[in-house]
Amino acid sequence: MRLTRIFPGVLLLFASAIPGFAQSSLTDFQRLMREKAAFDATDLAALQLNQPIVRLSPSSDKREVAVSGIVNVRAAAEEFLRSYRESMTRKSNAAILEIGSFASVPSLADLQSLTVEAGDIEDLRDCTVGDCQVKLSAAMIERFRKEIDWDSPEYAAGVTNLFKQILLDYVRDYRARGDAALIAYNDKRNEVSLAHEMRTLASASGYINGVLADKQSGLQLVEDVIVWSKIKFGLKPVLAINHIKIYRRDRDAGPQVLIASKQIYANHYFNASHALTAFVSVPDAIPGAFLVYENRSIADGLEGPFSKIKREVVEKKAVEGLTTILEHSKSSLEGTVLTASTAEFASYQSYSWGRRLFGGIRPLLWLLVASGLIAFFALGRRRTETANARKALNPERVKS
Repeated sequence: MRLTRIFPGVLLLFASAIPGFAQSSLTDFQRLMREKAAFDATDLAALQLNQPIVRLSPSSDKREVAVSGIVNVRAAAEEFLRSYRESMTRKSNAAILEIGSFASVPSLADLQSLTVEAGDIEDLRDCTVGDCQVKLSAAMIERFRKEIDWDSPEYAAGVTNLFKQILLDYVRDYRARGDAALIAYNDKRNEVSLAHEMRTLASASGYINGVLADKQSGLQLVEDVIVWSKIKFGLKPVLAINHIKIYRRDRDAGPQVLIASKQIYANHYFNASHALTAFVSVPDAIPGAFLVYENRSIADGLEGPFSKIKREVVEKKAVEGLTTILEHSKSSLEGTVLTASTAEFASYQSYSWGRRLFGGIRPLLWLLVASGLIAFFALGRRRTETANARKALNPERVKS
């Protein structure tokens, strides 16, 4: 049983330290859910009835979408951890186009199976700092302008090779310098610092955040890997690179697992994304364990005209999507028969895709809906405006 069947991903935010990761009682766990995750008595009552609970998390940033959820499960932490490790770089369905990981010493061989979309290659032809359809830093954009012979019949292969080299250089730098190496996106007029965006996400409050901040938490790092994946997403595939850390600690209540995933690059839609999943054992709870999820991402397109409408639709779909995934994650983990209708799955395209996305490795399934809306309201309009502007400036080239 893959981890990707077990649980949705969770977006992590750093906050003040909280009491233990392994709660001493169900009462203690419920109290922390009320204080740190804003779940109320009605929510917790539903949880005891084996129903997943999902809430939007407050955010002061108009570009940010956040949701959290909990479900109780009959599961062993060992299986949970083993399944996650097995799933990190396994391509399980057609929605996951390509996937791989970087070795401890990254090399081009780690990106051998990565391909660059034809549309992205053509967009890079006209890419300039402040006006680019692919998320890149200013230095990266300039490399494509200076190092590619766009008049050569082999320019597509040159772009692919350079793109891989740029990603490799970036991952190597990140491995060497950590967050100091995080780039700033210069695809739009206003620069977006990835390091700043990650700090913004890390400043919010949450239930599990304090565990990582607590130096006496007893967590032991058991896995540290950087993975990449290309996924069908909205109007165009998204290439994302994520830094994943898996922690574990043993307590009287049983082994606890915490998985944190930080997005260090995405070529479309996302400015930043941070995820955390926690497997929490509670001694007097029935069935005895909980999966806790908190998701936060900063995305393009949630500002400007119709922002209120866009946010309302995105948040509604976020809650519906996470609820559906939690229900089926619980069913898959416990080996019971799935009962949801086909219609429930159709609105989220592919549950099997969702299971992998919600492993915390890749962008979140609930933001699949966001990306589609973003594309409809913002990206499509911007592309039309850009095409019209280029046509006006260089009509002969457009004709050709």
